[in-house]
Amino acid sequence: MAKTRSSDESHIKLEAVIDAVAESYESGREIDSLESAALPSERKVVEALIHLNHVIYMGFYSTRELSQTNLRQHIGDHAYQAFELLVEQISRAVVYRRLRGGEPSRADVSWSERAVLDVFGRLPELRGRLSLDVKAAFDGDPAAESFEEIIFSYPALDAITAYRVAHEFYQRHVPLIPRIMSEHAHSCTGIDINPGAVIGKSLFIDHGTGVVIGETADIGDNVKLYQGVTLGALSIPQDDSGAVTREKKERPAKRHPTIEDDVTIYAGATILGGSTVIGEGSVIGGNVWLTSSVPPGSKITYAPSNGA
Repeated sequence: MAKTRSSDESHIKLEAVIDAVAESYESGREIDSLESAALPSERKVVEALIHLNHVIYMGFYSTRELSQTNLRQHIGDHAYQAFELLVEQISRAVVYRRLRGGEPSRADVSWSERAVLDVFGRLPELRGRLSLDVKAAFDGDPAAESFEEIIFSYPALDAITAYRVAHEFYQRHVPLIPRIMSEHAHSCTGIDINPGAVIGKSLFIDHGTGVVIGETADIGDNVKLYQGVTLGALSIPQDDSGAVTREKKERPAKRHPTIEDDVTIYAGATILGGSTVIGEGSVIGGNVWLTSSVPPGSKITYAPSNGA
């Protein structure tokens, strides 16, 4: 089909737009870097996480008949694929953090292999922890009819699983990869758990949408959170010039609250601050705003002021 005059004009205009966009990359802005092509692939990190989900919940994800005879082979298939993907992506992340791009050295690859193997060595214990998380959901939600229903359909378990894997990499100072994992889970579930948070056994997040757990939050055992709960920072640390302070310590300064064992926090509650401690066995009601500690066994409810 012959080109029309209007398509010729559109082509000329489009070429002019392309030229202008290409020239805009010379301005030196943060988004202009062309070295970001050396960054890890989000798609491959997510692919590795899916393989690890198979390893952790093999009986629920496999489409093939499983038995004790072939179980090891199926676990191995997914473990090897996850290993290769993660070593490559972590190596890229390590180089980018150090040089903003370039090919990983043999030392970078070796460090990445050790980090992945170290985390994989924790998989049996992680399976034990996640089993307790599943049981906590079953015990805490009367609408749940089976463990299978929770594993197949509860978004909170997807978020907690991604967190528990990502946290292991975070503890080993792996750059970028833990956050890619947790943000993927965030985008899929609406539950935002920073991989730096320290979370104990038997966490139950009911409904889950809008839950935010910050990087330096500490959560004990048998804690139950409902939708819209925020465990956040009271303020963002800044230097003398007003720029955000970005620490390079083993763990950043405590900015987020501590939730002790057996605490229940109902929907919409906001708890802020690194020195804020919610004592063991407390119940925090819906829509409560807290920036100070409460003793063990407290029951805190929201009471609107007159005329509110």
